[in-house]
Amino acid sequence: MRERRHRRPHWVYGQGDDPDYSSSLANERTFLTWVRTALALLAAGVALDVVDLSISSQQQKAIAMTLLILAVVTALVSWVRWGLVERSMRRREPMPPIGFGALLVLALVGISAILIIAWL
Repeated sequence: MRERRHRRPHWVYGQGDDPDYSSSLANERTFLTWVRTALALLAAGVALDVVDLSISSQQQKAIAMTLLILAVVTALVSWVRWGLVERSMRRREPMPPIGFGALLVLALVGISAILIIAWL
């Protein structure tokens, strides 16, 4: 019990019992995959700001800023989702619903469509 008090975040580890290690590690791998996605969005936003494209400077900066904001949101949502899933496993409750991935895909499809139309 003493070990549990020192594990952070408390809102995750202060709940229920330790889940199966393989499930917990799978959850962590999923979290790290989302972090990698956030880093890719960050790199794309920086690259879009640096490279000179055949679209207006304001459009280019707006799309780059959107990618940077998506990167930050993806990193934050992935951490919260990791905690919610871990806590659900510890409490032996159903997993929380998945929703952010679909929103991210829609945002990236929209950005891609804007860039394709601008380049045509």
